[in-house]
Amino acid sequence: MAQKNKLQFIILGLLNQQPLTGYDLTKAFDNEIGEFWQAQHSQIYPQLKRLEEQGYVTHEITLSGEKLEKKLYHITTSGSELLHGWISVGTPDLTATKDEFILKLYFIQTNHDPRLTAMLNEQFQLHSDKLAHLQERLITVFPKQTGAKQHYGHYLILQHAIGRETYYVNWLKTTLQELPAN
Repeated sequence: MAQKNKLQFIILGLLNQQPLTGYDLTKAFDNEIGEFWQAQHSQIYPQLKRLEEQGYVTHEITLSGEKLEKKLYHITTSGSELLHGWISVGTPDLTATKDEFILKLYFIQTNHDPRLTAMLNEQFQLHSDKLAHLQERLITVFPKQTGAKQHYGHYLILQHAIGRETYYVNWLKTTLQELPAN
């Protein structure tokens, strides 16, 4: 089973939840999926075509309004089997995150660097905003945690992201407080 192309599994997973158009799939990357995985419109449509050629998805033409035709994609039985197999296989590789701020920080030589305070403050604001967004998503998607049992994986991912951002914000705050006064 090809393990390198994760986008195919994301698409199959989304279609396993419900039939979607290519536009709907693209929008999923602007919302929940986009919190932890990125894909562009230019990647999604060619992947849909490959999945259909391989027999993992199929589509039907639907009408939107009076004349606008849309392709509504459905996962096939073999697509469901491929998805199930992928989910069932272990995930032993830990991948490094590509965090440009952390990369830049690596090259700061001293805690007296005049760029450091501005860099840390910028990240503090960005991560604080991200944390607030994730907390709002949790409340919106899982009010009183009623839906957590139905979409438990999604619930866990939001909890994980909130924990990650909480740690990041606290780390930035502590680091800023420990900087020497210039």
